[in-house]
Amino acid sequence: MFLSLLDAEAPVVEAAPMGYAIGIIGIAICVLLCGIGSAIGLYKTGSAASGVLGEDPKKFGKVLVLVLLPATQGIYGFIIGIIASGSLVSDGMAAAEGWALLGAVLPMAFSGLVTGIFQGKSAANCIYAVGKQESLGGKLIIYPAMIEFYAILGLIISIMLIA
Repeated sequence: MFLSLLDAEAPVVEAAPMGYAIGIIGIAICVLLCGIGSAIGLYKTGSAASGVLGEDPKKFGKVLVLVLLPATQGIYGFIIGIIASGSLVSDGMAAAEGWALLGAVLPMAFSGLVTGIFQGKSAANCIYAVGKQESLGGKLIIYPAMIEFYAILGLIISIMLIA
C-alpha cells in the first residue's frame, strides 16, 4: 500500500475550482470592507467639512487633507485586490491555496474597515476644531494620521502573506 503511494505511475490529484472561488471571495471581502470603511469615514469627514465651510469657505484648504484621509483605506484594499488576484489560478487551485489567500487578505480587510471608520471620526473632530481655530489645521493632522499607521500595518502584513 505504502509503496503504491510512492509509485511514479500513481494518479496525480488535480486542483479543484473550489480554491479559486475561495480566493475570489477573499479578495472581494477585502476590497468591499476597505471600501465600506473608507465610505463611512468619508461620510463623517465630508459632513463635518460642509458644516465648517458653510460658515467660512476660506478654510477649504485647511480641511481638505483631513477630509481625504479615510479614502486611503479603500485604496489599500484595491491594491491588495490587485496583488492577490495575481495569485489566482483560474484553471484550478487547491482549496487549501484558496483558504490561504483568503487568510492573507484578511488583515487588510479588517484593518481597512475599522481604521477607515475611526479615522473618519477622528478627522471629523479635527475639522470641527479647525472651524473654531484655523491655526490648528497643520497640528491636528497627526491624530487621524496615527490611525493610518494601523491601516498601513494591515497592508504590509497582507502583502507579506500573499507573497
